[in-house]
Amino acid sequence: MDVPPLRDLLDSARVVALPLAARFRGVEVREALLFEGPEGWSEFSPFVEYDDAEAATWLAAAIEFGWRPTPAALRDTVPVNATVPAVAAASVPEILARFDGCRTAKVKVAERGQRLDDDIARVRAVRAAMGPEGRIRVDANGGWNVDEAEHAVHALAEFDLEYIEQPCATVDELAELRRRIAYMGISVAADESVRKATDPLAVARAGAADLLVIKAQPLGGVRRALEIVAEAGLPAVVSSALDTSIGLSMGVTLAASLPDLEFDCGLGTASLFTDDVTDARLLPRAGAVSVGRITPSAARLDRLAASDDRREWWLARLERCHARLAG
Repeated sequence: MDVPPLRDLLDSARVVALPLAARFRGVEVREALLFEGPEGWSEFSPFVEYDDAEAATWLAAAIEFGWRPTPAALRDTVPVNATVPAVAAASVPEILARFDGCRTAKVKVAERGQRLDDDIARVRAVRAAMGPEGRIRVDANGGWNVDEAEHAVHALAEFDLEYIEQPCATVDELAELRRRIAYMGISVAADESVRKATDPLAVARAGAADLLVIKAQPLGGVRRALEIVAEAGLPAVVSSALDTSIGLSMGVTLAASLPDLEFDCGLGTASLFTDDVTDARLLPRAGAVSVGRITPSAARLDRLAASDDRREWWLARLERCHARLAG
């Protein structure tokens, strides 16, 4: 891809820090770097622990979204799920209330320092709040081995799971678990085995998943993600990486351009923030979000600006990742 000069990114670069309503995967404040290209605002927000090689893929996605026209949208809105962090069961109703009209909930499980009993209580609370018609999927982020995952699936099966996302870390483990629980009719979804893999199609070739969870930034952009879905030949759920509304709009663009969209997408996560960079926050309305570009508010950018040292850290990271792409 053509990489614009670094100065073109730096001229509009803003680094923000968004507070979360509840701790999510160890994060209480989400940092992101935003910049404006000819096509509109874009976001570069790899998690802080990612190295430059991985983060450069996220920058490629951000540049594509800011500098290239987006694929044609096949729908005006995208149905989304509620996302429930690994909170205590008593906090579940408060979390779900942030997701207007969502008929599906993704529940985080296998959180470090917690037990399966905590997961069961959380999922039970979600089922009680959503009723029998609600859809529940759980996401373990690769936190179990095969035996632990099989035990967890049996323990959670009574709550009528739609699917279980990344229960184990490796493709071989996913394939073995899928074989073991096939009789239960619970699908296995792959996330990290796609977005953090050297070969994102390996999981499909191995028959290790029933569907893919895809994210625009980690896969290098909307077009690359569309190619992966087409080559894999599996249903796809588009999810976020805890982005601001600007980054979410990239994911929504991806979901809107997929030929088939069977599942509700994980693109309602702006609801997990107590503030955002735009007055037109990409929040669920009647269980869906709208397709379209997001423009930040100058006042909100100022209010949410990261500290000077964090700004310098992100700008240095941007420069290093840009050099990788340009080189």
